[in-house]
Amino acid sequence: MKKFWVNAKPYNKEIVLTALESGAEAVMLPDGKSETVREFGKIKTVVKDGDIVPGRDVEFIDIESKGDEDKAAAVPENKIVVLRMLDWTIIPIENLLARRGKNIMVQVESGEQAKLMIEILEKGVDGVVLNTTDINQIKKVSEIIQGIGGKLDLVTATITSTKQLGMGDRSCLDTCSQMTLGEGMLVGNTASGFFLVHSESIDNPYVASRPFRVNAGAVHAYTLSAGGKTKYLADLKSGDEVLLVNSEGKTKPAYLGRNKIEKRPMMLIEAQAEGQNISLVMQNAETVRLVEPTGKAVSITKLKKGNKVLARLEKSGRHFGMQVEETLIEK
Repeated sequence: MKKFWVNAKPYNKEIVLTALESGAEAVMLPDGKSETVREFGKIKTVVKDGDIVPGRDVEFIDIESKGDEDKAAAVPENKIVVLRMLDWTIIPIENLLARRGKNIMVQVESGEQAKLMIEILEKGVDGVVLNTTDINQIKKVSEIIQGIGGKLDLVTATITSTKQLGMGDRSCLDTCSQMTLGEGMLVGNTASGFFLVHSESIDNPYVASRPFRVNAGAVHAYTLSAGGKTKYLADLKSGDEVLLVNSEGKTKPAYLGRNKIEKRPMMLIEAQAEGQNISLVMQNAETVRLVEPTGKAVSITKLKKGNKVLARLEKSGRHFGMQVEETLIEK
């Protein structure tokens, strides 16, 4: 998720409240205003007595020359560097993305500038600091930040078998976001292959739709998260970030409101994609669906050998959810 800070110096209560309501991560404040702001709600403050301390956690650098670029590149990578482009030349930012790689933020004056910065060189900077007294610009930048996502390459997997199992613990992931048709999460028995599991956004004569929910699978399964990391379904809890993916591979972050783990009858789904076997244990229920290459949802109870569904292939070596190069066999 891209960082979004708002500059509230000189102190402006309306700007602070709009930043808070718009989901900004932090506000920049004059000294001595942190406690005042904390009375409005929970938001990080960038100030000497705040959560993010200038000089310790973040460096602010004006960019006007090659020397300024070199100065920014020399800031330790564990510190955030906030750039103020005095003539709005793009090249220094591109250079710093190549040289430094991470923890780069840029001060912007509008939604248009924010969009440019978070899309630059496809990767974008890590976040923006909005300097404005226009509350509409705060809302606009918030919408841009919330709408930014990546894209994953999905592959077509061919169902090889389905098998009814006994009872097991399954995980329903209820997010704080509404999902649409063709959208869900990537889940798999192993870290090398994931099915696109459809959200419960489809109406059913017997059960009301739950567009915020993905009936993801058995508790041991992995879900793919941002940055290629994996998380066990059993470990997910309220407030955790999860990754929503649609049938085109477009991704966006969401936050978990609840993880419902309950005993249900289970089913094993097995498939093959590009010569690789993938599988997932899911609840045996008509409302549990995968996604066909056309983007249409298909109930797992109707799957037959030879059916095509969408999947994601990954390298399987993992250590605490992160990819590692190692010999690993998962069956």
